[in-house]
Amino acid sequence: MLTTLAVLMGLTGLTPAAQAGGSEVDVTLVLAVDTSRSMDFEEIGIQREGYVEALKHKEFIDAVKGGLTGRIAISYFEWAGYVVQDSVIDWQVIETEGDAIAFADKLEARPIATQRRTSISTAIVQGASMIVSSPFQSRRQVIDVSGDGPNNSGDPVTPARDKAVEAGMIINGLAIMLRPSDAPNGLDKYYADCVIGGPGAFVLPVRKIEDFAIAVRRKLVLEISYLSPPAMVQKIAGAEAGTDCLIGEKQWRDIFDR
Repeated sequence: MLTTLAVLMGLTGLTPAAQAGGSEVDVTLVLAVDTSRSMDFEEIGIQREGYVEALKHKEFIDAVKGGLTGRIAISYFEWAGYVVQDSVIDWQVIETEGDAIAFADKLEARPIATQRRTSISTAIVQGASMIVSSPFQSRRQVIDVSGDGPNNSGDPVTPARDKAVEAGMIINGLAIMLRPSDAPNGLDKYYADCVIGGPGAFVLPVRKIEDFAIAVRRKLVLEISYLSPPAMVQKIAGAEAGTDCLIGEKQWRDIFDR
C-alpha cells in the first residue's frame, strides 16, 4: 500500500500519466473522502449523497463536455488514519451522462463505515500514487481532499503536499465545518495554509449540512473547468503559513500526555 511519505519523495519531475499509448483527457481527478469517526453515520451518509448527486448533476456533466477533449478520468477512495483499501474505485473515463451515472452508482453502492484518526498526508500520497500510475495523459492532475479535521496521524501533511505540488499536481480542499474542529483559526484556514497547493488551488468550506451537495458540485465544476472561486482564501506560492500545520499531531499527543 502506497501510503508513506517515502513514496512521494521520488515523484518530483515525473509526468503523472503514461506517455506512450495513454488516453488523453482534460483532467485526472482523484476524490479523496474523509470517513473518520469525528463524523457520525448521518454526516457520512449525507457526504456520500452529496458526491453521488454532484456526479449525476447536469452542471457537472456539462463541465466535462465543455473541456478541450470533452472527457475526464476520475477515481475515488476513502481515508481516515489510513486508506480504506476496499473503498478504492479505480479510474473511469467520464465522457457522457451514462458514464457519470455509472461511476456515481458504484459510489452509492459502497457500505458506509468509519475509521479511526485523520491522516491527510496518507490521503495525498495515495492520490498522488494513483495519478502517477494512471494510464492517462491529462492537462491537469487534481487531488480533491475532503475532511473535517487537521492531520493527526502518519507523516506531517505539508511535506506530502509539497512533493505532490512539485510533481505538477494540484490539491484542492473541501473543509467540512459542521462542528467545531481542532483547528483554532478554522479548518478552512488550516486547509488553505497546510493542505492545498498548486496553480489555482482552493478550499471551499461547508458549514451547513444542507449545503454539502451544492459545495461538492461547485468544487467539481471548478476543478474540471480550471476556474478559481471568487472571494476565497487561496494559497499563494512562497507565502508563510499562518497556521500551525502540526496542530493536530500536538493535540493528539497532549491527550496521551495527560
